[in-house]
Amino acid sequence: MDEDLSLSVYDPRFTDPIAAATYLESIRWQNAPVCPHCGVVDEKHYRLKSDTRKLWKCRACRKQFTVTVGTLFESSHIPLQKWLLAFFLLCSSKKGMSAHQLHRMLGVTYKSAWFMAHRIRYAMEQPPFARPLEGVVEADETYVGGKERNRKRQDKQKKTGRGTDKTPVVVLVERGGTARSFRMANVTGDELKGAIRRNVAREARIMTDSFASYRGLGKEFASHEFVSHSDGEYVRGDVHTNTAENYFSILKRGIDGTYHHISEAHLPRYLAEFDFRYNNRIGVGIDDAERTRRALAGVVGKRLTYAM
Repeated sequence: MDEDLSLSVYDPRFTDPIAAATYLESIRWQNAPVCPHCGVVDEKHYRLKSDTRKLWKCRACRKQFTVTVGTLFESSHIPLQKWLLAFFLLCSSKKGMSAHQLHRMLGVTYKSAWFMAHRIRYAMEQPPFARPLEGVVEADETYVGGKERNRKRQDKQKKTGRGTDKTPVVVLVERGGTARSFRMANVTGDELKGAIRRNVAREARIMTDSFASYRGLGKEFASHEFVSHSDGEYVRGDVHTNTAENYFSILKRGIDGTYHHISEAHLPRYLAEFDFRYNNRIGVGIDDAERTRRALAGVVGKRLTYAM
């Protein structure tokens, strides 16, 4: 990208609809406008006169279009420049940003801000099983939910693993690479090992703690090594799950400090958000501007509807 985004609300891409459309065009089309109706790429598509948006007319099918057609911005009543600012704010906040904060900063209703945040997380979702994780892969699980005394009586009968009724979340982290996290119904051997089989190359080394549900992985992968936290063992040579635990520390701080409460139904969207930021972190050379650009590249083919 030629120019870095600025957090300043005076950046033209965050205040001017034409500048915002031009920036999105540079991400979606790159070289020339592409008609979303017939697919024709032509530098000579007609630019129609408009002071509020960049409106094009296709030379082939003669239909009008803008860069937002076929994206989650299509038919939105929220100005495009506010959408772009919301993307930048959520991408540049390490532990996320609440809908209340977006509502105050963007000048939209809380309902609109909540909806925008979920759609941005939708754009952040990565293709499942794009490639198997390789090298050294750490697996670990945590549990998301409120304190026991605050939970409904009927929920207290539901146990999902390790004697808790909270929602289990499992993460697989490729050392020096990407992370994939999942909400699970139950932390059983079949479910844990099934997730690892679907996402990890057979040549990989697996690192876990001593949880019994991981037993048997050494027969299917290059090796399975574990540390016993119950015995006070956390590192043995290069055997540890510290990378996975670091991922969970950021996730928990985001949930506890920013979002406070996450419903089980929407949890996968929040996990997609934290996966995206981890996989596009500054540690692998991706700054806030490039992270925002990559998130905006994910808006294509995802229509804007209120059905979650």
